[in-house]
Amino acid sequence: MHMISKQLLVGNIEAAREVHPAIGALLLVAQEYDVTPPSWVDYAKIPLKEFTAADPQQVREAVEWIERKIGSNRVLVCCRAGMGRSASIIIAYLCCVEGMSYGEALKLVSARRPGALPLPSLEETIALVKQLRAEQAALAHEANSPDRPGGRPARTHKKIA
Repeated sequence: MHMISKQLLVGNIEAAREVHPAIGALLLVAQEYDVTPPSWVDYAKIPLKEFTAADPQQVREAVEWIERKIGSNRVLVCCRAGMGRSASIIIAYLCCVEGMSYGEALKLVSARRPGALPLPSLEETIALVKQLRAEQAALAHEANSPDRPGGRPARTHKKIA
């Protein structure tokens, strides 16, 4: 298990099978494995294939899961070796949520997890995920806008002379 930040860790399948008590949330991103984590652990599995470009929807789902869990938990992201898929998801999280550039995130993860090897086309996948998240945020903003059809009318301001 390797600590990327105080709240975010990357690990292999053994770390997923024997979750450390300090971990509050576990995300397994290995398609070929299943685990049964301890009852105190929030758990999700997003099945990514090894050595292939990740589906942007799955990366988005993983990033958003981490985003929801990390505030109150230490989050462990695991795959078979803890070097490819799990490191890629952490890089995506750092880019999409923490605002790091791809190069900064790759450098940080590689320094803290020697041997980290991002999935093919990860930088392009992250760009797509960022676009999907921006579109989702714009739609949510529009839905909550008081100027939307059927919503409250816009406030008018009287000019005081």
